Amino acid sequence: MLLNIKGISKTFHPGKENEVKALQPTSLEIQKGEFVIIVGANGSGKSSFFNLLQGRLSLSSGSIQLNGRDISHMPLHQRCRYISTVFQDPAKGTAGDLTVLENFRLAAVRKKSKQLLIGNNGRFREEVSRRIAALEMGLENKLDQAMNSLSGGQRQALSLLMSTMDDSSLLLMDEPTAALDPKSAKLILTMADKLNREKGLTILMITHSIKDALQYGDRLLQFHEGRISKDLPSNQKKALSLNDIYSWFE
Repeated sequence: MLLNIKGISKTFHPGKENEVKALQPTSLEIQKGEFVIIVGANGSGKSSFFNLLQGRLSLSSGSIQLNGRDISHMPLHQRCRYISTVFQDPAKGTAGDLTVLENFRLAAVRKKSKQLLIGNNGRFREEVSRRIAALEMGLENKLDQAMNSLSGGQRQALSLLMSTMDDSSLLLMDEPTAALDPKSAKLILTMADKLNREKGLTILMITHSIKDALQYGDRLLQFHEGRISKDLPSNQKKALSLNDIYSWFE
């Protein structure tokens, strides 16, 4: 088991008039190599769930184990060594003022000692160029350009590719195509699917696209009112239609 979540919850302003239970006690097991799609209306608990996994929010209760290690109280900057994230906003996943190559170097040394000098030797440059060339976007010729000079779709594609530069155990994708044009969106999802199938990368992805929820992933979760209301394995997911999922939101 890769991820073992036991009774995690989040309550804002506990005991006060404005108390909000964003996530009810939630337990979940994720196996290595799973590609899990998460759907749910706004305010259903999806974002709180991701923020608790990332360490952006502190737990109100429960525990999180990743690869048998308790990360329940591990701070965000340490948790980033084991959990990669592709955000909705392409700018959040990259350092805009640094070059493409410098961004990849930062991603590659995320698990290394802070004393390690960050260099861009010829071998590393060739490796990054080779990986980027596989995108067929011509970005291998822009390694020395600032990341903020690229389009949103280009930055998101590179952000996803950077998530494979170290040995992160888990990739969280938080509505990664919401800000992209259809062509770029399809590229990102195709890339994620390939990383899952060929590299065995474990992925949890939040999406508002019912079509994408059906097309990608091998497990489907629905969040509703702070709880996981549906948890469907691959065979049940494949039997669903668009109307089946739309009916969940009526």
